[in-house]
Amino acid sequence: MIEVKLHDIGEGMTEGEIVHYYVKEGDMVKTDQPLVEVQTDKMVAELPSPGTGQIKEILIPIGETVQVGTTLLLIEGEGADKSHREDHPEKQPAQTVTKELTNKRITTKINRVLATPYTRKIARDHGIDIEQVPASDPSGRVTEEDMYQYINQSHEPVIEETLEVEPPQSNSDEIPFWGIRKQIAQKMTQSLYTIPHVTHFDEVELTRLMELREELKADGISVSVPAFFMKALVFALKDFPVFNAELDETQETIKLKKEYNIGLATDTEDGLMVPVIHGADRKSIQQLHEDIKDLTQKAKERKLEPKHMKNGTFTMSNVGPLGSTGATPIINYPETALIAFHKTKKRPVINDQDEIVIGQMMNLSMSFDHRVADGATAVAFTNRFISLIENPSKLMLEMI
Repeated sequence: MIEVKLHDIGEGMTEGEIVHYYVKEGDMVKTDQPLVEVQTDKMVAELPSPGTGQIKEILIPIGETVQVGTTLLLIEGEGADKSHREDHPEKQPAQTVTKELTNKRITTKINRVLATPYTRKIARDHGIDIEQVPASDPSGRVTEEDMYQYINQSHEPVIEETLEVEPPQSNSDEIPFWGIRKQIAQKMTQSLYTIPHVTHFDEVELTRLMELREELKADGISVSVPAFFMKALVFALKDFPVFNAELDETQETIKLKKEYNIGLATDTEDGLMVPVIHGADRKSIQQLHEDIKDLTQKAKERKLEPKHMKNGTFTMSNVGPLGSTGATPIINYPETALIAFHKTKKRPVINDQDEIVIGQMMNLSMSFDHRVADGATAVAFTNRFISLIENPSKLMLEMI
């Protein structure tokens, strides 16, 4: 018997939520065939089959959050020892009880009412007997909308037959707080309660950089602005390594990272994801452009793998396209800092000849861990970054 367990699929995760099973009991599966979809604090990942055989038993229901090491399902594999349970009598009682409970649940609930696992989870969370919920679908299937409509109705008993009690009117709708949204909340809370955040604001003139992009575009070369930002950040981090660091309070040390792995905060339909571009210092601006494009697309299509989310040392967030003019971003714990780039606007500026001209100005905000760095260091860091972006020729010289 092959036990399929929840294993650590990224950066020391301790638990995961069962989102979806691709198989059911009795199905035949092959090695590396996807079995189950798991939600961690950073991503949704698929667990493949470790062998070939038949799905004997699914132990953990959809919607449950379990610890790493928990057995999710059993596969009776080709050549596997079918007396596995007999050889481990200490596991027999728990597994027998699980099977009995599973069978009982199937005969008393699932066979009576048609509903998805997620709809059943809504019923469990609100303490509702799903059999009492009227189904609007002609097939008799209870939907999420049926559940919420039932929840919003009053079911208070009438005290006297002659007394009419009007149900209270609900002034709000409800959406489930679970999955990626819940994991993001936990991550943000951990960061805010652990790190004393300070946010530094500044502005950057992008006029020359935009002119350079137009020149490249005329030659058939397309490079995104964030690719230039990322390259400039690498050089600034080399000059101010305290922002490419991690505080280890138990060892009373600040670990200055020698790798420059830049996280890219990405807005997706599922929530905020932060894929990581590894070795940004070793890549050209063109390579960074391709990597940013590729990882952003993977994040939006839910195709990120564990390797795409590991070992970030610094995070950048490009929220300008969304229309942002300023923010106080939350640091991606356990990193030391995060920088956000906001909307670019055309504004009057004074050039080197004291002339008023139209320039393209962008705001930036940088949050940093005040235990690790001070405000003056943050200002020096952003000044270095600004110098490279406002004068692209300096950025080119750094790469020689």
